[in-house]
Amino acid sequence: MSPRAPSTDVLTGDAEPPLKLRLVVASGPDFGAQLALEEGSYRVGTDPGNHLVLTDSSVSRTHLEIGVLPEGLVVTDNQSTNGSSCDGVAFTRVRVKAGAELRIGRTVLRVLPANAPSPAIAPSARERFGRLTGRSLRMRELFALLERLALADADVLVEGETGTGKELCAEALHRESRRAKRPFEVCDLASSPPALFEAELFGHRKGAFTGATCDRAGVFERAGGGTVFLDELGELPLELQPRLLRVLEAREVKRVGDGAYRRCDVRIISATNRDLQAEVQEGRFRADLFHRLAVTCVVLPPLRERPEDVPLLIDEILRQLGKEPSQLGLETRAMLRSYSWPGNVRELRNVVERVISLGVLPPLEPLPGPPSRSASSEPGLPFKEAKERLIASFERDYLAGLLGRNQGNLSRAAREAGIDRVYLKRLLRKHRLAARRS
Repeated sequence: MSPRAPSTDVLTGDAEPPLKLRLVVASGPDFGAQLALEEGSYRVGTDPGNHLVLTDSSVSRTHLEIGVLPEGLVVTDNQSTNGSSCDGVAFTRVRVKAGAELRIGRTVLRVLPANAPSPAIAPSARERFGRLTGRSLRMRELFALLERLALADADVLVEGETGTGKELCAEALHRESRRAKRPFEVCDLASSPPALFEAELFGHRKGAFTGATCDRAGVFERAGGGTVFLDELGELPLELQPRLLRVLEAREVKRVGDGAYRRCDVRIISATNRDLQAEVQEGRFRADLFHRLAVTCVVLPPLRERPEDVPLLIDEILRQLGKEPSQLGLETRAMLRSYSWPGNVRELRNVVERVISLGVLPPLEPLPGPPSRSASSEPGLPFKEAKERLIASFERDYLAGLLGRNQGNLSRAAREAGIDRVYLKRLLRKHRLAARRS
């Protein structure tokens, strides 16, 4: 077993009072396996004598030691080959609470209350669903859900902050559905004049109002057998919501100025960055429409909750810009990974484009919560030393994850990282990480 680089303990936050917990394999070859955690000590790894035995070849024989103490749950990395991380931060020893995610090798473990439901769907193996991109557990769980929804024909409500990719999600659901060869119609209610909502959604007859010089089909008719994406649904006026409810329930529309209903065979995907439940309580959104929409709901996670996806997203953005991954150095990548991205993926794209075009990194908002080893330095250090520590920490965390995903195979790891095999070996020696011969 190779020696590991020194690491600072991460024992942040208040101790959690004694609570019946369990450790659940949320992703990896042993998905669904679990271990009840009561006061005492436990071992996790591939050795048959452990309390939780894993078959993941990138996990060490005794990878973790877990202590359930009166003052809380403490997890220690037992000098493992590929390292461990908690909620995206590498650690040697960490105090965790219910809800924490521990990544060891290709396996993700979740600490859950004893009575909490286990994950119902195994995470997807894919890193992309349409143009949505991510290899974090949150995104692969989302992709697994979207894969199932794409095969069904149910209407879907997509929720998420601005910039998380709600339209990309709707488009991907359409492209992977049985309706893929039919139209994908987008109606952005945030950018349409409210006076035209009714005509845009339902269509109109010639002469129905000033300017209606001809018959015109609405978005539901135009989609004909395909999918309608209603963006920013929370902007829909209260008086038009009953008409949308009828479309959802009866698949019928009536053009403005027309007396007859028309059948429409469409799937409806809606999106909002508003809290529709709060809108219902305030009387701005109909409860019956909300409950009809929320039968199948997808929530896109903000980028700050999946910082491990930032490197992959940067490479994808560079690819779309026709640039090589080497265009963005390790120091800049480490800095980008450490910010909170209130504008989510859209903001990340804008920043990457600015760095590539102008060579300038704008001021950005740091991630909330305790600083990670890979994103902060000790106070009082000279700039040069602080920067070197930041880069070294990022390099080691990146390389440990790279080896874990590729089971220690040097050639595969070099191909994934997009760097020369000899240079990768040099980096591994620098950080005292071991790869198997390939």
